[in-house]
Amino acid sequence: MSSEFKNLVSDESRPLRMYALKLTHDLDDANDLVQETMLKAFVNEEKFRKGTNLKGWLYTIMKNIFINKYRRAMKSNIFNDPTENQYFINSGSQTHRNDGEGNLVMKEISHALNELKENLRTPFLMSYNGYKYEEIASKLEIPLGTVKVRIHNARKELMKKLKSYH
Repeated sequence: MSSEFKNLVSDESRPLRMYALKLTHDLDDANDLVQETMLKAFVNEEKFRKGTNLKGWLYTIMKNIFINKYRRAMKSNIFNDPTENQYFINSGSQTHRNDGEGNLVMKEISHALNELKENLRTPFLMSYNGYKYEEIASKLEIPLGTVKVRIHNARKELMKKLKSYH
């Protein structure tokens, strides 16, 4: 591992910790997530291309680690009861899920997406669905820079419209 790369990644530890705290809402979990992210970055140094956005690359690694851990936890039906006496820790078959709040949130997100101009919504949704910027540019027959600007602008508008969720 090059010391230059190590220094660059280490310089991002503070913003990474803040992002991890937003994701986990727990200081210990956030610190673990930062450690895993930095370890993965160091192990995969050869995959990082100079001139690309290091912070974005690290945030993507962190987000993927967080999502994978969440999915694993959901698959194994781990119930975390933060109450002191843990009354409900083993009550998985006796609990009922209320999706009302989640449904309302999804309605607001859908509404905000539908309010976006078509030229912003289409590239944003394509990106959200896993298309790479180059693929979006090719399919929509627009320059790559235009794709990036439109996705960025869509995110900004959605952040404004959904500011109560962040």
